[in-house]
Amino acid sequence: MKASTHLSFNGQCAAAFKFYERAIGAKVTFSLTWGDSPMAEQVPPEWREKICHASLSVGNDVISAADSPPQYYTQPNGFCVALSTSDLAEAERVFKALAEGGKVNMEFQKTFWSPGFGMAIDQFGIPWMVNCEPQAS
Repeated sequence: MKASTHLSFNGQCAAAFKFYERAIGAKVTFSLTWGDSPMAEQVPPEWREKICHASLSVGNDVISAADSPPQYYTQPNGFCVALSTSDLAEAERVFKALAEGGKVNMEFQKTFWSPGFGMAIDQFGIPWMVNCEPQAS
């Protein structure tokens, strides 16, 4: 069994994925619009350029996403996408990039478990936790 993250957007999936490429060094590996899918007639005409399915590579992991049709979209709640690295400067850079235009829930700071940890909701409404793994002693 394998678990993965799937994000739902309210029409901003393409913009969010471009932002994540810059902010966290991810890469969009697949993108399909509703208009190019077999379900084109099941969404409003203005929704056909929105994303039906997209994949984003983050290191060895994949985040998938879509623009949920308007009647199915709900604001993200009750989860965070967690990123972890052993490079403190990179963790802080990623946190600041994700927080840009969004809301900081916990400033990036040293904690009892990490030399750097922060929580933010990005400009697209997706909650993130960025953690720097402590160096082995």
